[in-house]
Amino acid sequence: MTLASSVASETAARAGFDYVCCDLQHGVVDYQESIAMMQGTLLGGSNPVCRVPWNEPGIIGKLLDGGSTGIIAPMVNTRAEAEAMVRACRYAPAGSRSYGPVVSGMREKDYFEGSKNVAVIPMIETVEAIRNLDEILSTPGITAIYVGPADLSVTLGLPPGNNDDRTEFTDALKTIVAGCRKHGVVAGIHSTGALAPIRVEMGFQMITVAGDLLAMRAKMGEELAQARGAAKPTASKSVY
Repeated sequence: MTLASSVASETAARAGFDYVCCDLQHGVVDYQESIAMMQGTLLGGSNPVCRVPWNEPGIIGKLLDGGSTGIIAPMVNTRAEAEAMVRACRYAPAGSRSYGPVVSGMREKDYFEGSKNVAVIPMIETVEAIRNLDEILSTPGITAIYVGPADLSVTLGLPPGNNDDRTEFTDALKTIVAGCRKHGVVAGIHSTGALAPIRVEMGFQMITVAGDLLAMRAKMGEELAQARGAAKPTASKSVY
């Protein structure tokens, strides 16, 4: 979710997704809005996860206190950076997170114990990260990793996006999945609905298949094309 809307987050959750990710990295979302979006996600029956702008303990702790059940952090390229992320997500002795779960604490009888289930998800999205893959994946406390195909492609010298027709791109994904299997880490990736079966076959287990703004633009474009006679109409259910 890149648009600051609790209603949109609730709508996505009610669509049946296992998680709804509030994107504070590339989305037009600030902290206060993210709180409402996480509330909407919970109301819709899904799990709120947040992608932070950067691997920085202040914003990570604040979003966890605000109700996020997991953190995705971009550009984690080394073991030291992976260790720093784990510390930011865990209380002592496993980490250095400050205790003050003002919102999260209301939702569990023992949040201190429950916080051990917070998902720690560094992004593997550069050639450097792949070079350091074993060191990153062997970091204690990592729950999953999340591939950003656009940034990975850029560092491989390819245009941003999914480049499944290029061997260097698919080889990189295979290397990541193999590493995750070796270390018992869930392999995640940013994807689309059409690509999801391919990603599952490759071994990915956490797959983002839609985004609010892209889905809205695609559907609006389809409806507009039909209205202007450029596409054959299709049967549709209620707009609501």
